[in-house]
Amino acid sequence: MIKFLMPNLGADMEDGVLVEWRKQPGDFLQKGDIIADIDTQKGLIEIEVFDEGVLEKILVKEGQKVPVGSVLALINDGKGEEIRESSGDNPTPEVPKILEPQEQAKTKSTEEHRIKISPLARKIAESNGIDLTLLKGTGPEGSIVKEDVEKAISERIANKPVPQPEEKTKEAPEESVNVSRTTSDSIRMAVAAAMSKSNREIPHYFLEKRMDMSKALEWMKESNKTRPVQKRILPVAMLIKAVAKALDEVPDLNATWENGLQRKNEINIGFVVSLRSGGIMVPAILQADSKTVEEIMETLNDLIPRARAFKLRSSELSQSTFTITSIGEGGADKVFGLIYPPQVGIVGFGEISEQPFAEEGMLGIRPVVDVTLSADHRATDGLIGSRFLAALNKHLQNPESL
Repeated sequence: MIKFLMPNLGADMEDGVLVEWRKQPGDFLQKGDIIADIDTQKGLIEIEVFDEGVLEKILVKEGQKVPVGSVLALINDGKGEEIRESSGDNPTPEVPKILEPQEQAKTKSTEEHRIKISPLARKIAESNGIDLTLLKGTGPEGSIVKEDVEKAISERIANKPVPQPEEKTKEAPEESVNVSRTTSDSIRMAVAAAMSKSNREIPHYFLEKRMDMSKALEWMKESNKTRPVQKRILPVAMLIKAVAKALDEVPDLNATWENGLQRKNEINIGFVVSLRSGGIMVPAILQADSKTVEEIMETLNDLIPRARAFKLRSSELSQSTFTITSIGEGGADKVFGLIYPPQVGIVGFGEISEQPFAEEGMLGIRPVVDVTLSADHRATDGLIGSRFLAALNKHLQNPESL
């Protein structure tokens, strides 16, 4: 029997609200199945299960606030392990009350008018002003589920007339801004908590190296000639792959600091995504070392829109082993990141720009990028950090190896 725990989705998370169970007792679970939705500061997160078995028992009710690490459910993996339950899990049933005819009629009337709806569906409906009495539920026993509400929202948008310029009012934009500000404030508070913890507890050291990007960009340009526009590779995909390969050579940076250095077997690269409404999210490119540059680009094209729509899975928020932050075009020349605990390193890429660059006694103008490493001095030192930057540069100078 397996205890399914409330996951930790980051250093800033202490608890979350279990909004809706996607699976019910008796359902067979496969690795990767979505078992529940959790409401956190980072939005509504889909929680995955990482073991196979039958959902034996649900221990937490929908709508309940749960601390990280709490047991949410029990999964029977068929190995015969027993988990004893406390007497509090099986309360004595109440003796049914015998109602008078008037009370029976009142109770029956109340039941007839009570709307059966999942907590998640109710939350979405209230946020979008959907009249529940007009919905027909397709869930168990006719209950209204998330899909019913989303369908109603889609139909309302489709049937809503497009206003003429003179008919535009201030109400709609103001409502949108307010929602964005609320989300942005929540995200910024979560980031602030994590970064405050990082700055307070982690002894950072910083290294910097300027890297020639001419060979990598030329390889990318040639590779993109045979690709359709929607599948073209961007420099960031090459940078992520190069970082993954460098971490494979310098594994002490692909680790966490939890009662000492804990090296990780998988290389899961967290990538900082700026949100339209303000703030950032850091979803993970899982097993980046085993992905090709093309596959990393496809993953980014999927992850970034979902991050900005707050539709990430728990594994994408909780399993990063190292983080990348990239300024991109039109940004600063350098960026020095703060480590996201319990990780032990973060690499920052400034804007790729043409600058004077000397090599083998020859001076020329080349596209270069300033790369910085922020690392935890408890876990590594400057020598190990320098080896990582050297390995990263080696792979960028040999892009065909990516």
